[in-house]
Amino acid sequence: SRVCVFFRTFKMAMVSEFLGQLSLNETGEVKYPTVVPAVNFDPDKDAARIETAIKTKGVDEQTIIDILTKRTYSQRRDIAFAYERKTKKDMISALKGALSGSLESVILGLMKSTAQFDATEIKGSMKGLGTDEETLIELLCSRSNSELVQIKSVYKDLFKKELHKDVAGDTSGNFAKLLLALVQTKRDEPSSVVDYGKIDEDARALYEAGVKIKGTDVATWISIMSERSVPHLQKVFQKYRSYSPYDMQESIVKEVKGDLQKSFLVLVQCLENKQLYFAKKLNEAMKSSGAKEKIVTRIIVSRCEVDLQKICSEFKSAFGKSLQETIEGHTKGDYQKALLSLCGPAA
Repeated sequence: SRVCVFFRTFKMAMVSEFLGQLSLNETGEVKYPTVVPAVNFDPDKDAARIETAIKTKGVDEQTIIDILTKRTYSQRRDIAFAYERKTKKDMISALKGALSGSLESVILGLMKSTAQFDATEIKGSMKGLGTDEETLIELLCSRSNSELVQIKSVYKDLFKKELHKDVAGDTSGNFAKLLLALVQTKRDEPSSVVDYGKIDEDARALYEAGVKIKGTDVATWISIMSERSVPHLQKVFQKYRSYSPYDMQESIVKEVKGDLQKSFLVLVQCLENKQLYFAKKLNEAMKSSGAKEKIVTRIIVSRCEVDLQKICSEFKSAFGKSLQETIEGHTKGDYQKALLSLCGPAA
């Protein structure tokens, strides 16, 4: 009977691991996480190991990395509860005191849910003098409708403010209108019925609002690109080429400038192939000497339970070497170990 129990447990573990790697989120979108639920998870044991690692003279960073990068957010939360029960101390504060630099950013980022992490990054991009437009654009133009719904809810819980009000107060003009249209989360859900008439109508409307006329009817671009479903828009952009001498991205470059141009470009790239967009952004961030660690950390931490597996495969296809090899060439120390652990083995 012991053997039976062992095999039953093993079988359940294998099934849960498979489902973890190909899981669906609440709106039925397929997820491609690199961080999946740890099998035979024991929060008390993990909490005890983390306590020892923090107390060790010089801090045992490797153990902290090994545990927290190989557990999902809900498991990390269970570890934090177990840690508090055991030590009567807050685990996040203890980690903050024990770690520093880039590793601290990764580990503290992992102690937030994906929506909490995104909401905090959005808030950070609008804090103080000036706005970090690049971060704001990336986060609002790359997140799915369901992700934005969660971010809005978490943003209100964390900061006691409405996201749309903060965005409106920090941006202006058509740039503000585009971001606010995305924040309204009016995007259609994908339909199993392909409406070719509507595809043609939208493709023609995008052409007639831009390349065909002098000036640009930005409002038409915003409403189509913020309200239609992703599969519908992918077909619209293909059909657009039958009207316009330029593709959608080329048209954006010709028609609009500044932050509005950057936003439309990110939006269209993400609508066409979101994981390729992130792969390119990671490659760009690691090209310069002294990798832009903030960008690398943000993408890997925020996508490890969403689609990082797919980002890794797009990276390999686009640049001929794995994301893991690139990380090894451009980062170092414990920060590098944490990133590699979150990415998982190179395919």
